Amino acid sequence: MKAMILAAGLGRRMRPLTDETPKPLLRVGGRPLIEHQIEQLRDAGFRELVINTAWLGEQLEQALGDGTALGVHIQYSREGQPLETAGGIVQALPLLGDEPFAVVNSDIFTDYDPVRLPRAPDGLAHLVLVDNPAHNARGDFGLDAHGRIDDNAAGRLTFAGIGIYRPELFADLESGERKLAPLLQAAAARGKVTGERHTGAWLDVGTPERLEQLDQQLRGLS
Repeated sequence: MKAMILAAGLGRRMRPLTDETPKPLLRVGGRPLIEHQIEQLRDAGFRELVINTAWLGEQLEQALGDGTALGVHIQYSREGQPLETAGGIVQALPLLGDEPFAVVNSDIFTDYDPVRLPRAPDGLAHLVLVDNPAHNARGDFGLDAHGRIDDNAAGRLTFAGIGIYRPELFADLESGERKLAPLLQAAAARGKVTGERHTGAWLDVGTPERLEQLDQQLRGLS
């Protein structure tokens, strides 16, 4: 099974750190953030990776190369400008193939083990959800008792930026800038999206303050 790491964002919330460095290459614990995702995916059996790039994407390619040094094989989906999540996936579909594939945000840090992801989702997608952090108190999706994403379910959880998707979810989309949430909401309304709740460690490394917090934690300084 292939996996895609989303790395094409502009990193606006991270400025000025991202003025000259793409967010996935910002360092935590002495290493680029994206290396943590790559190693987690590799250890879970995902050896064929696709990384989308846009802002300062050439730096990512120079740093990671073809992935050999990290024990994986990397292909790059180059975007002239960030296409949002669904748009980036649509562009990368020729590299991802016809089977279900995993997608992981490059700006998260978690102890979730990707080996737990279903290799054949029951529906069009399977999402990992976490308890709502302070910066997303209203959550993103509801999860019912049967493991289905359902906005009518009691309570809402935050999308962790980890999921498995079937290519059919994106089959009717034209290329261009497109968000993922509306697509998932429409599929969930048809009962086509499952999910699970992860109760372990998870952090959206979206601001300089959270980056520093994670760096100190990994270095044993907090």
